[in-house]
Amino acid sequence: MDEKFSYSKAFEELQMILDELEGGNIEVDKLSSKVKIASELIKLCREKLKKTELEIKEIIKEFKEEKAE
Repeated sequence: MDEKFSYSKAFEELQMILDELEGGNIEVDKLSSKVKIASELIKLCREKLKKTELEIKEIIKEFKEEKAE
């Protein structure tokens, strides 16, 4: 999956796949590829969320250290 894919775009694509699956609007021949893509999008979203969480924790840590000085 392309790392340049934004979280918002990945989530939007994931939602479209979910809508297709829930609506039964997907051909059986394409089902496994759609599920594979969805899995990759979920992984990408999780990685981006984790990275953002770590960055925010680091910013908060730096802020607290500056405030303590």
